[in-house]
Amino acid sequence: MAGNVHDGCSGSFENGKQVVDKVRQMGFAEQFMPVPMELKCVECGDEFEMTMFEDKCPKCGMVYGVVPCHAFDAENIQAAGVGY
Repeated sequence: MAGNVHDGCSGSFENGKQVVDKVRQMGFAEQFMPVPMELKCVECGDEFEMTMFEDKCPKCGMVYGVVPCHAFDAENIQAAGVGY
């Protein structure tokens, strides 16, 4: 069952790059989240609204990701890196 779409729900991620890679692999990177989240960027401190499962800070380009089944809690959103 490796590569199952639902691996993101039970799987654990070591870092934001793994989260963003999973979202891209699942085809959700450019899909809108059910509920947009207000985030404070870990890189520049700016606040912005994350609307897609993969999104980025408009000021510095820090990329963020969250798997769809965890998109209802901002605690699950992880930073992957600037320009990732």
